[in-house]
Amino acid sequence: MSPGRKARLCLADGAIFEGFAVGAALPAGGAATGEVVFTTGMTGYQEVLTDPSYKGQIVTMTAPQIGNTGINVDDPENAEGPAVAGFVVRELSESASSWRSTQDLDSYLARAGVVALTGVDTRRLTIHLRTTGSQNGAIGEGDSATLVDRAKSAPAMEGLDLVGAVTCKQPYSFETPTIEGFRTIRPRDGSSADVAHVSADVAHVVAVDFGMKTNILRSWVDAGCRVTVVPATTTAAEILKLAPSGVFLSNGPGDPAAVEYAIRTVRDLLGKTPIFGICLGHQLLALAAGAPTYKLKFGHRGLNQPVKNLETGRVEITSQNHGFAVDADKLPKHAKTTHVHLNDGTSEGLAIPEARAYSVQFHPEAAAGPHDTLHLFQGFARFVQQAGASPAGLAGASAGLGAE
Repeated sequence: MSPGRKARLCLADGAIFEGFAVGAALPAGGAATGEVVFTTGMTGYQEVLTDPSYKGQIVTMTAPQIGNTGINVDDPENAEGPAVAGFVVRELSESASSWRSTQDLDSYLARAGVVALTGVDTRRLTIHLRTTGSQNGAIGEGDSATLVDRAKSAPAMEGLDLVGAVTCKQPYSFETPTIEGFRTIRPRDGSSADVAHVSADVAHVVAVDFGMKTNILRSWVDAGCRVTVVPATTTAAEILKLAPSGVFLSNGPGDPAAVEYAIRTVRDLLGKTPIFGICLGHQLLALAAGAPTYKLKFGHRGLNQPVKNLETGRVEITSQNHGFAVDADKLPKHAKTTHVHLNDGTSEGLAIPEARAYSVQFHPEAAAGPHDTLHLFQGFARFVQQAGASPAGLAGASAGLGAE
């Protein structure tokens, strides 16, 4: 894209990365601040921008050219638009070539109020973050010293509860499948059905929204489930009144240890209903069970993260977006690790058979990303429909998790 106003990203450690301002305009002397992270996905920038888990973060794309397929109306991961605090790319494409595109990326960022930079040496920035770790930064057009100070004074991600800024305000039902899922929805009797006619006796999943991606909800509908979404502050008693077949704990932003009300809710639900968690939901389940979490140096963000199921030996490529991890070495005796990240051995899944609960750190719904682990949704749906949803049933589910 043609150079515009000169601007820069300054990190809290004093590192400076020059570029050109695109997207939303900053007020005079203003700056966009947040934790600077990178994601290695070659595609899926629209899903990245709208993933609520990126709340409070300035996201760097490692793929060199971004925006060449434009923006469409089908791929946003939340109805509120972009969740990122800022966006950094090597080259913002001037043209959008896709039959699905309705506008170019620059216009989309401007209308959504997202401050962005193009022309940045994102390879140098990524290497710097891998070496020093993710840290706060500030995007602006002012002098570097002022921007460094702004970065230093921005809130640290550790200890930060961002869930309240992205959770839904009221409970609601969700009934929309993925486009592919229209032909795969099956009620309990095994017959085909349009989503509007799914019978009431299918599994009822109550999804606790900590900043949930929309494609997760679509995936539950594809699995034949009836879905009720509730705010993050909903208590265990209020959830149980909805008579769930099982409870889903969603992804979300911030430090999991800071979301104390959610940990309390999960702890109160353990043993009373089957539970399945993804990403932040995985971390909250571990915290509720008594295991701590910790901040990773630069996190896992991308579409090519290898994960091994320890009970089946199967390796799957997954989509991930997280900066905190479960300390698997401190899981209580009644919990066990089911999945590990092959790059660094960190926790990617756990099961608590006695409590009929399991979780994964990665995103099986992809969006964007590989579909290797979509079977987890069908696995949980089948599990909760088993008579009594026995712990033995969960043991099988935690091993294969519904794999065909």
